[in-house]
Amino acid sequence: MKTIISTFLLLLAIVSYGQKKYNKILIEGATLHIGNGNVIPTGSVGIENGTIMLVKNTLAYTYNKADWDTVITLNGHHLYPGFVAPNSTLGLTEIDAVRASHDFQELGTFNPHVRAQVAYNCESDVIETVRTNGVLMIQTTPRGGRISGQSSLMTSACWNWEDGTVKADDGIHIEWPSAYSRHWGEPVAKPNETYEEQKRELIAYLTNAKVSAGNKDKATPLQFSAMSECFNGEKRFYFHANEVQQINDILDLITELEIKFPVIVGGYESYLVADRLKIKKVPVMVGRLHSLPQHDDDAFDLPYKLPFLLQQAGVQFCLQNEGDMEAMNARNLPFLAGTAMSYGLTEEEAIRSITLSTCEIMGISKNYGSIEIGKKATLYGSAGSALEMKGNQASLLLINGAFVPTTNFQTELYRKYKTKYGK
Repeated sequence: MKTIISTFLLLLAIVSYGQKKYNKILIEGATLHIGNGNVIPTGSVGIENGTIMLVKNTLAYTYNKADWDTVITLNGHHLYPGFVAPNSTLGLTEIDAVRASHDFQELGTFNPHVRAQVAYNCESDVIETVRTNGVLMIQTTPRGGRISGQSSLMTSACWNWEDGTVKADDGIHIEWPSAYSRHWGEPVAKPNETYEEQKRELIAYLTNAKVSAGNKDKATPLQFSAMSECFNGEKRFYFHANEVQQINDILDLITELEIKFPVIVGGYESYLVADRLKIKKVPVMVGRLHSLPQHDDDAFDLPYKLPFLLQQAGVQFCLQNEGDMEAMNARNLPFLAGTAMSYGLTEEEAIRSITLSTCEIMGISKNYGSIEIGKKATLYGSAGSALEMKGNQASLLLINGAFVPTTNFQTELYRKYKTKYGK
């Protein structure tokens, strides 16, 4: 039987965690934020077997409702590509204060063979609260050591890690040694006297790994063979660095080792070397915008306007949220984009920084990151603007064409006690 489901009926229809998939879905009437900078004020999106097959202006498009299994009306709402949270321990940790719930770090200094994918916890209650703010994909990332391991791109609703994998082992994360050190209570950072030694050790390791990259010998150590796909261009190298000295040294290494897909993660001082980053086409995953300046002589709003500075310089970038309590704070990702919008970016540029740009940097833009024909239907509907707290109210969640509940245990508790006290 053909069905027409309004926004509010849809909320009532999706009451279980099990994802329900329809063959042909039409979403009409919403403001479409395409993700590539374009917007359709009143648009329609047609989905068939989980893939976007139609993107039209609703007012200029006529259709036969009998051609669609499900028609969803989102008049006055906003529809976005699913937001993507890069460089996150979400899914690898549950309670920050409970060590036993942490599964993002292994012993040792060089661990390129460690894979975050197999540790991803789909049953995390934290993921549930993040998903209802529009974060539908996560680059779950290991931490610790000099080479932390391999991240993977996962959906924020799945039955198990196999089911939730979008792209397995997309790249290896390297913590570049800091050129400066600052101890608690010291007003000024001091040069790291062992920086050159630490840098040489890391470069020697990477050089040896590159030499072994094309070696088919079974005796090649796993720590080296795990990096071969990064050197041949199939995976990314994610260099975690914030200082100018670090970034310049990384750019030199990129040239020396002919690294094809490097990414700077953090990049607090990246605006100072934006010309080099642009020339070498090295993108930046900008660190948490809701932070204090790192240096006493920095402008108070430097963290807020860093995306705009990179955008003006022509450097590709996206936003990420590494830092204290980053798993639960991943829900603030759209609000980071809202802050970037307040400090120079247009609304559509801000949306791009958490959707298409992120997917381009991680190599999944062929299927994700924008509302375009041929891409997977991973979409987020919101009653208002998703970039500000009052407006970000989930009305539709689709992951790969499957409906996902728009509520979480927090909203259920709110409704429960609201009923109890008669308000």
